Amino acid sequence: MLEIKDLHVEAGGREILKGVSLTIAEGETCVLFGPNGSGKSTLLAAIMGYGHCTVTKGEILFKGQDITHMGVDERARLGIGMMMQRPPNVAGVKLGDLVRAAAGNDPNATKDAESFKMDNFLERDVNVGFSGGEIKRSELLQLSAQKPDFVLLDEPESGVDLESIDLIGRKVHDLLYMKSGKKGCDGSRCARHVSALVITHTGQILDYIGADKAYILQNGVIRCSGRPTDLLKDIRERGYKECISCRMVNIQE
Repeated sequence: MLEIKDLHVEAGGREILKGVSLTIAEGETCVLFGPNGSGKSTLLAAIMGYGHCTVTKGEILFKGQDITHMGVDERARLGIGMMMQRPPNVAGVKLGDLVRAAAGNDPNATKDAESFKMDNFLERDVNVGFSGGEIKRSELLQLSAQKPDFVLLDEPESGVDLESIDLIGRKVHDLLYMKSGKKGCDGSRCARHVSALVITHTGQILDYIGADKAYILQNGVIRCSGRPTDLLKDIRERGYKECISCRMVNIQE
């Protein structure tokens, strides 16, 4: 589904990513760990094609097609969607209109808004005056309407209270197991249609999405990869500098 080859990216006048390579298969969910400032959000922004990121070397392939220098709209039409950590306020644009636009102007696109607890927000300007949890639910409602093949989730649980994290976790799960409005076989591996790359610091989202693989990104490069629960346990107990999985890679090198 996604292949990144030796990706170097500049943002704000300095090099942030310094040769990132990774692959994500169809239906695979991958988690991205890393300390603050390591380049995680920059990687997702580069995949989505946001203008503040400049690819100076390397390739981004989506479904076998080189999208390295495509625009955001082209990537979205190909099937990539993103849930930002801090999306902007969009004054003058109603949430309901944006959701319908994400669904290709489908007038029925907002029918599920109630299940996201966003039915009372459809006539409000996007994100204006929304709480942290409301912004997350708004982003997920938009993504669900888009029905992407590949989703980028930047810290879906950050700034969210315990009640909201359960709803958000369940909606992320539904998003990964849904294609063209059809759910699969009760969350089994065979039913997952949508691929994902998910940034998380706390690991709370792992309770809902059943991730397949994890990467640790540090100082602009992939340090190591492994089972998500193993790497998370390692990070919690030893921190990034002393992570056993990463140290083993360094020893082998």
